[in-house]
Amino acid sequence: MILILAAGASSRMRGADKLLQPIDGIPQIARIAKAAIATGKAVIIALPADHPGRKRAVADLQATALTVEDASEGMAASIRAGVALAKGACGLMILPADMPDLEADDLRAVLRAFMAAPSAILRATSASGEPGHPVMFPADLFADLARIKGDEGARAILKQHRSRLRTIPLSGQRATTDLDTPEDWAIWRAARTQPPA
Repeated sequence: MILILAAGASSRMRGADKLLQPIDGIPQIARIAKAAIATGKAVIIALPADHPGRKRAVADLQATALTVEDASEGMAASIRAGVALAKGACGLMILPADMPDLEADDLRAVLRAFMAAPSAILRATSASGEPGHPVMFPADLFADLARIKGDEGARAILKQHRSRLRTIPLSGQRATTDLDTPEDWAIWRAARTQPPA
């Protein structure tokens, strides 16, 4: 199962919503949701109550839209809400919605690695090894995920179970590119349109 974290405030965008930024003609939140759906796994999208545009952007997709009432707490609230819907799944991929370089094939690579090592925690990295996303947790850690608090996500669980952590390198910076400000988006778009050297 895949949990897309899309309940953040987008506060650094100065009035814009980073998850509604268009990429190839569709909002980023819909683009990442379609990539997750393309893996064939069940997809949950954690959404805030106060950003109806995000819900509209994914309304027609084959995914479960989950409103997180306490989204202002941070990522932990979304993870707890998602884990509550993941009962029976063998694992849960946690995927931030603001990763514009990730593609369905990247998610499939992590899922294939999980099938080969279903008791491991898998974390995607850049090609050079920088830790990134998504992160995949086995079902025996769902209870731990259900107890986390605040805006640090599952960092404490990764630290506590570091011996179970395995890294999955993805191409380039796909696992680490997230865009939080208008300037970030402008730089990313400019680089994307430049022809290769």
